[in-house]
Parts: sequence; C-alpha cells; structure tokens
Amino acid sequence: MTTLASGTAASNSEKDGLTRDALTVLQPGFPGTTAPDWLLRRLGQGLASVGLFGRNIASTEQLAALTAQLRAERDDVLVAIDEEGGDVTRLEVRTGSSFPGNHALGAVDDVELTREVAAELGRRLAACGVNLNWAPSADVNSNPSNPVIGVRSFGADTDLVARHTAAYVTGLQSAGVAACTKHFPGHGDTAVDSHHALPAIDAELSVLQSRELAPFRAAIAAGTRAVMSAHILVPALDPERPATLSRRVLTGLLREELGYDGLIVTDGMEMQAIAATYGIERGSVLAIAAGADAICVGGGLADDDTVRRLRDALVSAVRTGELPEERLADAANRVRELARWTASSGGARAGGGAGVLTGAGAGTGVDAEAGAGASDRVEVGLVAARRALTVTHSETYAPLTEAPYVAALTPVANIAVGDETPWGVAAELARLLPGTETGSFTGENAGPSALAAAGPRRIVAVLRDEHRHPWMAAALDTLLAARPDTIVVEMGVPQSPPRGALHIATHGAARVCGRAAAEVITGA
Repeated sequence: MTTLASGTAASNSEKDGLTRDALTVLQPGFPGTTAPDWLLRRLGQGLASVGLFGRNIASTEQLAALTAQLRAERDDVLVAIDEEGGDVTRLEVRTGSSFPGNHALGAVDDVELTREVAAELGRRLAACGVNLNWAPSADVNSNPSNPVIGVRSFGADTDLVARHTAAYVTGLQSAGVAACTKHFPGHGDTAVDSHHALPAIDAELSVLQSRELAPFRAAIAAGTRAVMSAHILVPALDPERPATLSRRVLTGLLREELGYDGLIVTDGMEMQAIAATYGIERGSVLAIAAGADAICVGGGLADDDTVRRLRDALVSAVRTGELPEERLADAANRVRELARWTASSGGARAGGGAGVLTGAGAGTGVDAEAGAGASDRVEVGLVAARRALTVTHSETYAPLTEAPYVAALTPVANIAVGDETPWGVAAELARLLPGTETGSFTGENAGPSALAAAGPRRIVAVLRDEHRHPWMAAALDTLLAARPDTIVVEMGVPQSPPRGALHIATHGAARVCGRAAAEVITGA
C-alpha cells in the first residue's frame, strides 16, 4: 500500500506540475477594470502572466490598484500591455497618446530622443505596475500599402529601423520594463492584415536576411527580453507554416542562427491568421512545439473558458506525445526567468520608486500631463512630435486666427489601433481657436459633403495614408479645387506630394501629433 500511495503521489505531483506549466505559458486577457475571481484563482494555480488592453484601464490610480491586486495573488506576475505610443496606445486609449509613435521618431532620426521617449514611456508603465510591453515594432515598412504596420514602423530604411529599435529597447528596459520586439521575422512587406487573414512575404532569403532580420539582430544585441512572433507565411523560411507555428523560424532561425535566448511570445492567437486556419487550441500547441514560450490571447477572447481550453489542449498534447513535456517545461521556465528579471529590476511596482502619475478621471485613460515634478519628462513626447513635422507652405500663408472647419477624411481603423482612440487636430485646434467645428467624411461623396458642411469657414483637411485610399485622394482634389486655401494635415505615412496652402506631414496620428500640427496652423 505504501508503494501504491507513493506512486499515486508522484503521479499527482507530475500532473500538477504539467498543469502549472500549461498555465504558466499563457498570457490571457480579461474584461473590466478589476481582476475577476477566475483570474485570481488561475494565478494561484500557476498562471504567470496577464495581458492588459484599453478596456482594463480607466485611470492611473485604477491601473495601479489593478496591478497591485494581481500582485497580491502572485508577486512575480508578468503584467503585459500593448503600449507602442502613437497610434497603438492602451494607457491613453480614450484621449490619444502623449508620444508620437515610431514613424515620427524615425522621421526625426535622433536615437537619443528615441531612447528618452521609450524610457519615459517605460517609467509611466512601471509607475502603474506594468512590467512587460509588447513593443517596439521592429518591422521595416517596405510596402507602402501595408494596412497594419504603417506609422507603427520607424520607417522603410533598414538601418534606420535597426538603430531606433535598439534605442527603444534600451530606453524601455532602463525603466525596468521588459521590451517585446515584434513582429518576428518582420511584418513590413505585407499587404494583408494578419488580424483578418494570413499574409505572405515572398521575398528571397537574401532580402529577408538583409532587410527584415536586421532590426531584430539589433534588438537582440541591445538585450531585448522578449520577441513576439508574426502570424505570417514566409516561404523562403518555411513554405508550410506561419512563423508563429514554425520550428524553422522560431527555433532554427531565431534561437539557433540569431542566438536569441529570451522569451518568445506569440501574437494574439485569436487573430484570424491562426484562429481561422488552425484554431486557437491546435495553434497554441504547434506554437509551443515550434519554440514559442508564451501564448498571447485575450484581445478578443477574454474569459476563463479560453484559459481552460488552452491549458487542456497543451496538457493533452503532452500526454499524447505531440508536444514534448521538456519543451513545455522549458517554455514555462523562460516565463519564470523573465518574471525574475522584472522583479529584480524593481521597475514595475505600482506605488514604488517611480511614483504613480495622478489626475486622470475615470474613463479617460492615463493623464498625459499628470505627475508632480514630472514636467520635464512629460514634455519629451511633445518635443518629439514637434521635431517630426514636415511643413510646406505657400509664400502667402498666414497663421489662422479664426475658428476653421476641420474635415477629417477618415479611413477604417485597423484592429491593432482600434476605433475608440481619437486622432486628428480638431480637439487641439478647438483649444487654441474656440469655435472650431469638425466632421468625419468617408467614401466617394466625402469631398462634396465636406465642402457643404464647412460653408464659408476655412477648411483644415485631415487625412491619413492618402496613397492607400483612392476616395481620399479624390476628396482632397475636390476640396483643393473649390478651396485652394485649404490646409492639409497628413497624419499617416506621407507618400503623396505636398498640397494646399499649408501642408503638414506629422508622421503619426497621436494626440500629441495633432497638438504639434495645431501649433503650426495657428502660429502658437
């Protein structure tokens, strides 16, 4: 009986260890601004990471309280967020970012400024208890028609992207927040958004080596603590499976050839590139088997059932022999190793040495201007946004002194950005010129509709990625033909020649970019 009891205990211990490892490699999301009971229970059972999104953040105080709640259950929990600055912001999801984003930083091309911006962003994250940032994007935006990267990239020049990626990693991690460089092996040369379908990059291996991989080499050299895989098919590397599920890409290329030894995180598994082709359960098993260490899920599926399904799929795969138990254990250990690094760095302790920013009201997101004694630091985003502007104007242009009409030529936002984050210059112009009015226009009647709405008022046309939207170019033609004094603010990747009495390329659509543009328009 003693032998049987010992064997049963060993079996239960092995089962418990396997289940804990399966939970440890998951990075789930959850609804609400406080942690639900099921999430706290899973943290007690072995879950080691959580992912935060805009829906989880109402204010800095609330975010700090949320992360403290998580750490009360598990002190070394990895709290991750998708905070790139610029278009993709969760801290300021309802107000727009205080940082102009990668493309603006690339336009300035001052690596010390990029480092300072990333360090300040990291300081704000750490002050709220966040210790893993799914950033920066190291993608080379070599395809101007790319629907999902665009201004999230530092640019189209490989060397520029590489040096700014390294600077961003260094700055972010100086604040004790782990960088997660993405989207490996590079999402820049795609014309499809992997949120919707599976993109493919048909470039030759030599091109991939010299273009796509260079920024990741730079990030690895800079010590990036994590790398995020892309849901893209790269036939030159693996003709059958997307990078997230490819052992050739994650283990053969990233681990063995590039010598990377940190955490490998998948992009969101509920994205259609994976969910609609393999399903999230099988996709997660294949990803871990291929060399991934952490499964990101929760942008769309954010409940306990998803966690249970993925845990059980991993446990079942080990028991059937499809997933080596050693590989799952290695993945879980890498998660714990990163957790130890963040704990030892001291950067992410809500209410700790960095200090929690204050002043944001419920539902507003993080207050960009808050924080006693932080005035020098909070200005770095505005400094960057101002320096990123490219301004072209006629000889007769004079700053506006009367309230204009802002015609926003608005494309559909990609899922990474979301449609709840405001963009444009209307709010900032209204602050400088009270009485400013605005409207949003789209489609083939956008131009005539904007003219009618503006009436006699001076028009400020705000657009993004005109080169990707024929209707937008046509609308701008209509506005300029009828009103040559129209002011044009291009907030996407500028590809078209400057037009209008004043043309401002901001290289980003963040709130701070709008502020910088409004200052030029009004001469403030």
